[in-house]
Amino acid sequence: MKKTRILLGIAVIAIASFVAIAADHIDAPAVAGGTNDITDYFAFQGEDQSNIVFVANVQGLLSPGATANASFDENTLIEFNIDTNGDNVEDLVIQATARDGEMYFFGPTAPATTGLNSTILADNGIQASVDITAYGQPAVIENANGLKYFAGPRDDPFFFDFAQYTEIINGNASSFNSPGADTFAGTNVLSVVVEVPKALIGGSGTINTWVESKRKQ
Repeated sequence: MKKTRILLGIAVIAIASFVAIAADHIDAPAVAGGTNDITDYFAFQGEDQSNIVFVANVQGLLSPGATANASFDENTLIEFNIDTNGDNVEDLVIQATARDGEMYFFGPTAPATTGLNSTILADNGIQASVDITAYGQPAVIENANGLKYFAGPRDDPFFFDFAQYTEIINGNASSFNSPGADTFAGTNVLSVVVEVPKALIGGSGTINTWVESKRKQ
């Protein structure tokens, strides 16, 4: 699970049950080598300052050769959670799930249930789909209902010097180098992006937001 806080006013198919199981860059055995691994989560103000962008990256450490054959797991639901009143419980969700070469989106809308279990909101909220962009091809972006959508492979944006981190943990170094070595350079992720008008999620004030990947049960 990835979680962050953002200040909106200034910056920043079938019904099925899903349960959360996720980690960061395969750092948990439950997702190692699988398709549920969340590598990173980003939430930031869009180029249009009336919008906020949510980005979930999954399936990290893909080599260029492996990326062409990588695909979103159709049994996985990616759920963006938005807490608008500070109680750390999601008040709104945006859901994304793949099917037959497209990514389907639902929300933002109130969830059917809160917590680790989810049901696809196929009968409620905003619905749209976008063709999943093929590796090496121009990005396919869908505009619908005032929202923008993308799904497909992208270069892993996370910069981390894992070797130096290991040296620090082992007591052989006291700090990171500047700029250090990017362990994830040359690797890719599968990315899901949705850009949402702030008016659909409160418009102003502070929100808490996090993302979960949930596997169909």
